[in-house]
Amino acid sequence: MYGRLRGMFDNLFETKYEDFNGRVPDVSFNDIRGVDEAREELQTVVDFLANPEKFQSLGAKLPKGVLLTGPPGTGKTMLAKAIANEAGVPFFYANGSEFDEVFVGLGAKRVRELFASAKRNSPAVVFIDEIDSIGTKRQNASFYGHNQTLNQILAEMDGFKTFESVIVIAATNHAEVLDKALVRPGRFDLKIAIHTPDVKGREEILKLYLGRIVHDGSIDAHTIARNTPGMVGADLENLINQAAITAGVSKAVAVAMEHVDYAKDKIVMGHEWKGKLMSIGERTCTAYHEGGHALVALKSPAADPLYKATILPKGQSLGSTHQMPNPDEQYSTSREKLFAQMCVCMGGRVAEELIYGKEKVTTGASQDISVATRIAEQMIKVCGMGSENVGTVDYSETPQGWRYSEATKSAVEAEVRGLVQAAYDQAKQMLAENIEELHVVADSLLKHETLSAEQLRKAIGDHKASALPAPNPSLRAQEGAPLP
Repeated sequence: MYGRLRGMFDNLFETKYEDFNGRVPDVSFNDIRGVDEAREELQTVVDFLANPEKFQSLGAKLPKGVLLTGPPGTGKTMLAKAIANEAGVPFFYANGSEFDEVFVGLGAKRVRELFASAKRNSPAVVFIDEIDSIGTKRQNASFYGHNQTLNQILAEMDGFKTFESVIVIAATNHAEVLDKALVRPGRFDLKIAIHTPDVKGREEILKLYLGRIVHDGSIDAHTIARNTPGMVGADLENLINQAAITAGVSKAVAVAMEHVDYAKDKIVMGHEWKGKLMSIGERTCTAYHEGGHALVALKSPAADPLYKATILPKGQSLGSTHQMPNPDEQYSTSREKLFAQMCVCMGGRVAEELIYGKEKVTTGASQDISVATRIAEQMIKVCGMGSENVGTVDYSETPQGWRYSEATKSAVEAEVRGLVQAAYDQAKQMLAENIEELHVVADSLLKHETLSAEQLRKAIGDHKASALPAPNPSLRAQEGAPLP
């Protein structure tokens, strides 16, 4: 019994580092696209690892650490592996969250073992993923194990000898929470931000993944890149893979653009909820709700362009309306655009009120109201976009709570309420002035269930050209007549 128990505990304390631990990875810079600036900066690290004598003869010191920051899926881990591959040195991987996963205090032991292995095999790369899970600002004694692990990493980095040529690469999505001692010069000397790729970067990434599948001539990487703003490398890889799966399910011999479009809709709008059967009245109300969002988006030049509207239940929603951010507007947003987005959020509730009256509005707008309120709070509290009553001041709350007087707090809250109400009023005016178009959009959604922005514009244009009275599907639903 004792032997078995001892074996169990030995296994618990055994350090398990896999994922190319101590080996040269098979990922090179040629396998990574859309991060050209980061690659250029990291090439210096590769040169230093591959030819340390060239730099040491000039008196230069090898940077001890490289900190890669950026959103998930942007390629931080792949870049770290590529550095080791290009330099031809072994790669030692560890995830920060795993150091203290079994017993508190075990993390320091694992850190010592990891660095000892790297030093024995130097020159080498040590990669610590999610370093923010152990490298956050040190706390009081209740965080003893956490502090011990961080202190051991600092000690190991400070203890590197010149001849050892071990470089530590760490990755994080939250650089702002890291302990100052960890990121000071002499430890992580090189800090590189990996940004969400722009249109050109997305096109390069798409070409890489499209080169790995069988596709026909209808595929246009540039068009896909233009229509996928905000997507990172991992998202684009998943998109192309889902398109290939879709093609396989449909027994196609090659992936076509229609398969990519279907995969994107599934990712962006959610999987269709086929088991949900809505009543005629509920389906009609959903058509007006989504039609309200869609029509306000079409009537608001400053808002993100409308992508598609659907009354098919997807995810947790009975229907949904999606916009596609302008790929040329990645880094800043105007007050006009933020307010337009609030108006689009309010379009669903306003449409319900105009068609059914205030007493019969539904809970379907709860998430829309929440999003509009958050935008208003960001505008007033953080971006200084309020009136002269509150001024251009940062009213965001600190960890210690509210920093200003109760009177100021009331004024800020009133400003937020006023901005949300203004968006509601603007959406109401838009839809009231275009009520016939709202009927047309709702009727078209009931007929076709899912429509793109182009299809909705055509439906509105065709109705205007016909000079016929606008259909009113809400009346048909009230009478119990079958819908188209």
